[in-house]
Amino acid sequence: MIFLEGRKVLITGGSRGIGRATAILFAKAGCDLAINFMNQKEAAEKVREEIDKIGRECLVFKADISQNNDVNSMVKEVIDKWGRIDILVNNAGIWTYGEMGKMSEKTWAETMKINVDGVFYTCNAVVPHMKEKKRGWIISVSSTAAVRGEAFHSHYAASKGALVSFTKSLAAELGPYNIRVNCVAPGWVDTDMCSGVFSDPDFRDKVQESIPLRRIPPPEDIAGPILFLASDLARHITGEVLNVNGGSVLCT
Repeated sequence: MIFLEGRKVLITGGSRGIGRATAILFAKAGCDLAINFMNQKEAAEKVREEIDKIGRECLVFKADISQNNDVNSMVKEVIDKWGRIDILVNNAGIWTYGEMGKMSEKTWAETMKINVDGVFYTCNAVVPHMKEKKRGWIISVSSTAAVRGEAFHSHYAASKGALVSFTKSLAAELGPYNIRVNCVAPGWVDTDMCSGVFSDPDFRDKVQESIPLRRIPPPEDIAGPILFLASDLARHITGEVLNVNGGSVLCT
């Protein structure tokens, strides 16, 4: 078991799916958590209740990460409360349909604003505090779409590809400050984000058959690799993309 006693963790989009699973796993590893939500207040409060039962602290914020003011206010409150943020997990994101030639500017811009700008805003607010402490861990959630593309979701693939380049750049920039920057790239995951397409059992079966391990993982299977990247087991890993996709993308 990886144990990170007393570390302070900020996870964006921590009320459901991968964010929720990651928050709970970090709490079990001895961390205190701060999470944000946009609309799912009840779900976020349930995460806080679960973390309370584990015996760790959980701060919950309503914050739109596509808005710089919201992010700055959230980070300030966390720093005022704890004095530091040791680990940042950039998890919040959206996945919407977009056919080229028919996609609206609004659809493109919304995806970039949340999936890319939100990560920039959060890192830009947190990194100065990590530099001051001369240590930190940043893990962003990218996607297999970043490396293989995804028809009818080019805006999503582009946003996740940006996170890969952003991760590598920050790793080189922040390494001298003892700040490690990595990302995980999940494939299909059984979360609310995919519940719409998975409501078609034939499509779900088709997806499952396309994965070499023949399974669609729960979000806990992504949370584990995120925890690993924040641990000393990964102390010489930075600027990397850890693919967690059951073998869906074998060559990158």
